[in-house]
Amino acid sequence: MSDIHPLTLYSSVIGPNGWKVVTVLEELGLKYRTVYLDFTKNEHHSPEHLKYNPNGRIPTLVDHANGDFAIWESDAIILYLAEKYDKARTLYVDNFEEKMQIAQWLFFQASGQGPYFGQAAHFLMYHPERIPSATERYQKEVLRVLGVLESVLSKQDWLVADKLTIADLSFVPWNISATTLLLKDYPGFNFKNDFPAVYRWHSTMLNRKSVKDTYALKDSLSARA
Repeated sequence: MSDIHPLTLYSSVIGPNGWKVVTVLEELGLKYRTVYLDFTKNEHHSPEHLKYNPNGRIPTLVDHANGDFAIWESDAIILYLAEKYDKARTLYVDNFEEKMQIAQWLFFQASGQGPYFGQAAHFLMYHPERIPSATERYQKEVLRVLGVLESVLSKQDWLVADKLTIADLSFVPWNISATTLLLKDYPGFNFKNDFPAVYRWHSTMLNRKSVKDTYALKDSLSARA
């Protein structure tokens, strides 16, 4: 185990999910190193990575202080970090029911936000031909998910326990993509006016030092890529 870097994060400069983990690591003040895998060289499918993550995707976290325990899937990683290392419960809770609510939102983020926002990105930016019906379908799903969040956040400041938790932070990366790319040219879309509670919540998190530092690093690495 390295005394300087007890945690190793396998990630990528591109894509949102690794940066979610970075934000939580920064929030908790944990020491870690990041190995950025080059997808163009198929490094995510290398034996070194696959021995930790048989799915061959990012992110993957290896905890050298816990016998090289490896965990993958971004929401599982941040749940692990909160359970094991957030002793002060800065981003987490002790109450069982509130833990289940955090799990609920993490599952919704992983199944309801990430895949559909990702499909919107694919058909908007990467698919070789334009398919308006597919683009419209996934953009409408982005709006639907924002509407679900609005229905809750219009009544309370945070998703769970009246405070910022990993549940809230899990939504930041894809909401950045939604507001800057996926819905940028959507007819009539105005984030602040259409979803005022989500806008307030999202803006509050963007102003946190951990989030600012995370995306400053991402922008710096992206500029060099």
